[in-house]
Amino acid sequence: MIGNRATPPILEGAVTGLWALLAAVVAAAVIGLALRYRDGRFRRKGDQPVDEAANGPLAAELAALGLAAGERATLLQFSSAFCAPCRATRVVLADVARVVPGVAHVEVDAEAHLELVRRLGIRRTPTVLVLDGAAREISRASGAPPSRAAVIAALGPAAASPDGQQ
Repeated sequence: MIGNRATPPILEGAVTGLWALLAAVVAAAVIGLALRYRDGRFRRKGDQPVDEAANGPLAAELAALGLAAGERATLLQFSSAFCAPCRATRVVLADVARVVPGVAHVEVDAEAHLELVRRLGIRRTPTVLVLDGAAREISRASGAPPSRAAVIAALGPAAASPDGQQ
């Protein structure tokens, strides 16, 4: 009778392995969906841990790189040479800077400026920092922004007045 026989040990190991595989697939799917949700979303400075001493106004760094900040806001993009999403981000940010008065788009090669990348906590490319008129970071997005509207919405507080104040 099959009902009274014990399950062979090899089947018990296979079933345990299948449960482990299923758990790994579910965990990977959940993590992947969470990362996809966060990808390219702008997070306000208060929503993320920031070392205030290392993340003050960036006007001096931009000037040292020979880059001009925007009058009202700056879209500071960190890119790398072989980054496909960086090219798409460049197009979106340049378009927004062209349409919104007083906003500049500045692109920095992350590989060529590793000290600045480390100081600002840039972990991947593209990363976009939204700076106010005084070159203070007000929000950032890691990954390509989902749309022009998302970039314009992130600019809202900075583009309100020349000094970034409401």
